[in-house]
Amino acid sequence: MNRLKIYTIIGIFFVLILGTLSHFFYEWSNDNFVIGLFTPVNESTWEHMKLFFFPTLLYALFTIPGLQKDYPCIASAFPAGILLGTLLIPVIFYTYTGILGNHFLFLDIATFIFSVIFSFFCIYRWTLSCKMKHHQFFLCSLLCIVLISFVIFSYNPPEIGLFADPVTPSQS
Repeated sequence: MNRLKIYTIIGIFFVLILGTLSHFFYEWSNDNFVIGLFTPVNESTWEHMKLFFFPTLLYALFTIPGLQKDYPCIASAFPAGILLGTLLIPVIFYTYTGILGNHFLFLDIATFIFSVIFSFFCIYRWTLSCKMKHHQFFLCSLLCIVLISFVIFSYNPPEIGLFADPVTPSQS
């Protein structure tokens, strides 16, 4: 098994574990302001996108320097994969809740798991194919914009659905 495949598998498990634990970090920290910048501060879809974004970004920051010599396109594949996985969470969530009319915890968890696995699969493929190489500056710029947006909107969210807690029938 090649190094990239091993790092991809480790990355999947790293993000699944850290992302799951991150769901509780804010509460466990007694609502620490700094922790809330990087972990969910409420149950909104926007905040749950952090469960994928920050653990994957952290993994990328440690993985890219060690693999870039052998896999020069990993520096463009990771930003693309991080953006893809982060976007998949609301797309899948709003698609299935639109169809079913409600959200379900097991489908929310499945959404997270699918987003992680699919994104790492794409990162692996894009690293080998170099298809994202020419878009590296754009992807990194977009990644920085998303990062800044997470920081700003953690405590100052716009009043739109993405930033609101999902409504369940018992709450309406």
